[in-house]
Amino acid sequence: MTTSVLLLADTHLPKRAKVLPDPVLRAIDDVDVVIHAGDWVDVATLDLLESRARRLVGVAGNNDGPDLRTRLPEIARLRLDGVDLAVVHETGSATGREKRMDVAFPDTDLLVFGHSHIPWNTTSTAGLRLLNPGSPTDRRRQPYATFMRVVLDDGRVDSVSLERLPPR
Repeated sequence: MTTSVLLLADTHLPKRAKVLPDPVLRAIDDVDVVIHAGDWVDVATLDLLESRARRLVGVAGNNDGPDLRTRLPEIARLRLDGVDLAVVHETGSATGREKRMDVAFPDTDLLVFGHSHIPWNTTSTAGLRLLNPGSPTDRRRQPYATFMRVVLDDGRVDSVSLERLPPR
């Protein structure tokens, strides 16, 4: 059995965009689990994803106010298809990230994070997979706005694809 997962972060609605792009909304409908790594900014986005996703896992980010923080944890942990996951918003500087996260999340197979708006896909020396989907609404210095699709299968990350969104 496989589990399809959509990774989002840093949607910043309605400050960076008014709505989630259509490809993201269609992707939500196609997956088993949606994971959002923080900086939602508005409660309406959380409500939308809760109503649309089969299963939603999310955390609060540094731009999320008290209305979101009362509904979302700082760190989420779960087991999906034999894979131990953790979700956080911020992991600090890119330099030394893998080593710091190995220490912070020793019993984790996959760490999903956001904050930088920069897509990230690495594996630490200890075997921790680190994924940042970028942002589907605020590309900042990146060439594209992005999100990720992940397939989990029998205790492993089977595939990861970075999805580029067309310019708005």
